[in-house]
Amino acid sequence: MLTKTKIYLSSPHMGGSEQKFVNEAFDTNWIAPLGPNVDGFEGDIQNYLGNSSHVAALSSGTASIHIALELLGVTKEDEVLCQSFTFSASANPIMYLGATPIFIDSESDTWNMSPELLEIAIKDRIENYKKPKAIIAVHIYGMPYKANEINAIAKKYEIPVIEDSAEAFGSTYFNQTCGTLSDIGILSFNGNKIITTSGGGALITKNLNLKKKAVFLSTQARDNASHYQHSSIGYNYRMSNVLAGIGRGQMEVLDDRIEARRKNFNFYKTNLSKFDNIEFLDEPEGFYSNRWITCIKTDSYDLREQIRLELQKDDIESRPLWKPMHMQPVFKDCMSFTDGISENLFNNGLCLPSGSNLTQNDLERILSIIFKTSNL
Repeated sequence: MLTKTKIYLSSPHMGGSEQKFVNEAFDTNWIAPLGPNVDGFEGDIQNYLGNSSHVAALSSGTASIHIALELLGVTKEDEVLCQSFTFSASANPIMYLGATPIFIDSESDTWNMSPELLEIAIKDRIENYKKPKAIIAVHIYGMPYKANEINAIAKKYEIPVIEDSAEAFGSTYFNQTCGTLSDIGILSFNGNKIITTSGGGALITKNLNLKKKAVFLSTQARDNASHYQHSSIGYNYRMSNVLAGIGRGQMEVLDDRIEARRKNFNFYKTNLSKFDNIEFLDEPEGFYSNRWITCIKTDSYDLREQIRLELQKDDIESRPLWKPMHMQPVFKDCMSFTDGISENLFNNGLCLPSGSNLTQNDLERILSIIFKTSNL
């Protein structure tokens, strides 16, 4: 009896040349967190991003945010404004430093940080003698946030912006690459991202000295001495030469992966937009999403769950949209500025399988299950 294969939400997709770079690392004994692949991977990313970028390849996107906060001088009892509608890795590094996250809800055009609520929050905190130290804005599911508006507010109040582009490698905002729109950008190469190094991330800056400091902090902050000497606290956050080799191979197929993910989105939208109770997030003018994950917003929690559970019965992975940080038990005591948008998205939204390795048969199978739901 034939059994159906599991369809994952977003699985790794190798391009074919990754093994060549990994073998070179083994053949030359460059296994440590430095070497030709690390330098080459950073150069590949810099060339792709353009815009005078300098890149430090690190062990994860989370580590990259942690280092970014360090570079901006965030310390204990500081406050950091953070998008609420995101994965917890955007907010956790704030807590690592003993600082306090203040969560900002979304706007409906991109599902990202609301500029209006951001400014309300800044004014509130300044009036209470606690000017925020940084802003973490996120390009959620590959859709760029309203960078011009966010940056204008940040500049007005002289607060630096960390651009969490973990989900948006290859997305652009008015022809500028995401990750280069703010003071410091970050990328993630986790196994579910548009390209992967198994585990890894990167910090992006236009300031070469900041990149050098990021590398210094990520390699245990070892001083320039013949012996092991440390004048500041460092971290073991540098990417290994082996994983960077995977990244070099993945960079060769990044544009193909974006094309495939956008094709998935167009397939779903073409076939499901005819239903009044299913909505898609469209790109505003000037916004270009890599469509890392295709998301739908249904008109009710019940319909969302009906679709999710029917897919699950057929061994097809889907997932509710991110549960906002201000609703998470671990952050229950943190201040938030909300308007209900992200809570509504969480209750009614669903991530559909979006891997670049989905076949046409996979897509048709997913669609047939969704068609079977009684409310469509």
